Amino acid sequence: KLGFTLTLVRLISHCRASHEIILTQTPGSQAVVAGQTVSITCKASSSAGTCLHWYLQKEKQSPKLLIHSASSRQSGIPARFSGSGSGTAFTLTITGVQAEDAAVYYCVGYFYISSTYSFTQ
Repeated sequence: KLGFTLTLVRLISHCRASHEIILTQTPGSQAVVAGQTVSITCKASSSAGTCLHWYLQKEKQSPKLLIHSASSRQSGIPARFSGSGSGTAFTLTITGVQAEDAAVYYCVGYFYISSTYSFTQ
């Protein structure tokens, strides 16, 4: 838990917003064949800079950070996962998807608003 807290503080240290930012992720779900390239998009209602992060969650497991700050792959994450975008449009791409990649994927923003932290999923 401490490790996640330290990561969270690092991720939001430069992420300020003057108001709530709404994230819309598409598609809602998709069936794919092993080896395909898959893209998931996330649109922000106003500029999120690069303060957008991607997580995956497998059944009965905690969420796992894949990509932080829009395009930086977390240590230990396979190179087939990549992130791109800034501002209001972001994409998570899985190149050569594997059966083990079946999971729920989330785009997440952490923003410092006034004197409180806002979590958007």
